[in-house]
Amino acid sequence: MPVNATFETLKAQLERPDALAGLANVYVLHGEEGYYIDELVKAFENVMSEADREFNQYVIYATRVTPDVILDTARRLPMMSDRQLVIVKEAQSVRADLLDRLAEYILAPNPSTVLVIASRGAKIKGTKLQSALRKSKETVVFTSATVPEWKLQETVKTHINRLGVNVQPKALAMLADFIGTDLSRMYNEVDKLLGILGPGATVTPEAVEQHVGVSRSFNAYEFVDALANKDLARSRRIAGYFRANPKAVAPVMLTAAIFSFFCDLCVTYFVKDKTERGLMEALGLKSAYPLKRINIARTRYNAYQCIEVIRIIRKFDAESKGIGSRRDLYDLLDELVFRIITAPGNLFPKY
Repeated sequence: MPVNATFETLKAQLERPDALAGLANVYVLHGEEGYYIDELVKAFENVMSEADREFNQYVIYATRVTPDVILDTARRLPMMSDRQLVIVKEAQSVRADLLDRLAEYILAPNPSTVLVIASRGAKIKGTKLQSALRKSKETVVFTSATVPEWKLQETVKTHINRLGVNVQPKALAMLADFIGTDLSRMYNEVDKLLGILGPGATVTPEAVEQHVGVSRSFNAYEFVDALANKDLARSRRIAGYFRANPKAVAPVMLTAAIFSFFCDLCVTYFVKDKTERGLMEALGLKSAYPLKRINIARTRYNAYQCIEVIRIIRKFDAESKGIGSRRDLYDLLDELVFRIITAPGNLFPKY
């Protein structure tokens, strides 16, 4: 069985001064989230001293060469050094049968070579190659999974805080709603934003609106807020903005934001401990800030209405994807707003 590594442990190992000497012979970096793979490849590229890179570091694009070139390079002996580094990029774009030709090497690697195979945005292909990876006891495999929507804001907040900057909850929600789960794009926007604001600053909704281009008044966060307050006029105004600006928020992110909020709201009706700490624990919150909106919604919706709203959102989600309906997305959104705010709390509705 291969050794499965996490991003944190592998990154820490690569940043050690003597990292090269302790590296395994083969690394496979694959998975749907390209950001973490890009970061690890950068770290691998900086493991060798600048003097050694000229003769003992090879960066090969798998789409531009044959497997024989990769194998021949990996089997070479290093020049005036104990080890050489061979980094193979773009493996995701190579046919499975070509990748399978690397299987034999995986089982008997050159001990003086560190071979890194990066498959950005997709799991590594090749039945024989995958079989070899399962049999190998020394290959290190890192699987880069997409960050789930429920964990996105926490992940981005950790990244921002690590850079010595604070972020307001609404600004964080605006970034998540506008950019989505593409971490490469997210962190690129965040890094540009922090470059403008400088160290020690606070990311505010105003800063996100000005420098990222997200409207402070018309976004998924404000839409959910309007629904939580049962503000029909404001909800329809924001929905109208989405109709006029289809790129303002991805429909899937909008649906997820509404559904997540009402699911959390529903949970609060059925937990025994309704103190602030009890609700935070039940909802997995690290901050009490989201409870402000939930507590307002509790005065607007009862438990039966909340359950009905969740059913309404599920129906909207299906119809927005063309299941059982061919209506325009934004016509469906208008109807969703009205049905949520006027939900009578019937557990067995006739529609």
